[in-house]
Amino acid sequence: MAKKILVIGIGTGNPEHVTVQAINALNEARVFFVLDKGEAAEDLVRLREEICARYIRDPGYRVVKAANPERDKASADYHGAVDRWHQDRAALYEALIRDELGADECGAFLVWGDPSLYDSTLRILDQVLARGVIAFDVEVIPGITSPQALAAAHRIPLNRIGAPVRLTTGRRLSHDLDASADDCVVFLDDGSALQGVADRDLQVYWGAYLGAPEEMRVSGRLGDVAAEIDEKRRRARAERGWIMDLYLLRRADAGRA
Repeated sequence: MAKKILVIGIGTGNPEHVTVQAINALNEARVFFVLDKGEAAEDLVRLREEICARYIRDPGYRVVKAANPERDKASADYHGAVDRWHQDRAALYEALIRDELGADECGAFLVWGDPSLYDSTLRILDQVLARGVIAFDVEVIPGITSPQALAAAHRIPLNRIGAPVRLTTGRRLSHDLDASADDCVVFLDDGSALQGVADRDLQVYWGAYLGAPEEMRVSGRLGDVAAEIDEKRRRARAERGWIMDLYLLRRADAGRA
């Protein structure tokens, strides 16, 4: 048998987001790889440990922690910095799988949200396989995504009837928010992109720590609530050291809801 890696989506912060399929996968794995992003994000490690303790029936599993390589956020070459960061993570994953996983064992990475949406675990595992040093099989278990959790929190559909939804990042928002994008879900915004949106008549549906007891959400006309969102973001980051948030921007007069 070959080594096997499960990439398991665990939702956005609520252990009850974990699906039956994910619970079965948790009980198949014997080694869980967790990237430690430092004291500021220790909540993310603790949640993964809580999920394992809650759902795994056989206590004979191991959690292997490793320091997450840092990305050069000061680099003007964003794509180059991300490529180097992914190479560093690929080297780390290769070492973890080689040294911590037996020849016929099953290991797992627990991915926040869903492995297919704004997460690089699958790309990095592909890089590891392409290096040709170790071989293993990969299976993906989908999870509840942050846009799903956002829509549920605000009790709205993401799309209008017969209309598309665009998924983008804060880095690209000014480029992607145009006349053809009436509904736009925005990830990975440090707050500056939303504050810089010129059309203050857009409706915004914002959420942070979705699914967790600390969940926050704000909705309304952007011009009316932008300052409130910015203040909540700043206070939460100062208190907890990290924040995971996203938002939907919607043109109020675009089509039928």
